[in-house]
Amino acid sequence: MAVRFYDRIDDARIRFSVIIARENGKWLFCKHKERETLEFPGGHREPGETPEETARRELWEETGATGFTLRPVCAYGVQTPDGEESCGMLYVADVSARDPELHSEIEKAFLMDTLPDNWTYPGIQPFLLEEAGKRGFIG
Repeated sequence: MAVRFYDRIDDARIRFSVIIARENGKWLFCKHKERETLEFPGGHREPGETPEETARRELWEETGATGFTLRPVCAYGVQTPDGEESCGMLYVADVSARDPELHSEIEKAFLMDTLPDNWTYPGIQPFLLEEAGKRGFIG
């Protein structure tokens, strides 16, 4: 699965937001209730939301984050099975406070020293992380 990165893209094409989040120097990952894999917080854009509003909402719903800084990295696209390109916006967040109660389909949010072996989207998520590093957002 190929992931393409864009500096600029038509806002109307952005369907979801994904957030590479860290807290106290550790990676913040989510485990969905119906999966055994790990993923970055993120989700689909609701009608009327900006990509940043989506990122803020999803970060709160899926990790309980109440205090954080959020920075946009870039837009990206992934080719779907029907040949269309599905586009999202990538962000990085530094989380400073979290509420233990989650407000979504996520079973658990937790901190990790290392990256997981069991990514939910192994053909996408590691490439998002790599691109954020190339652009100077992950050090």
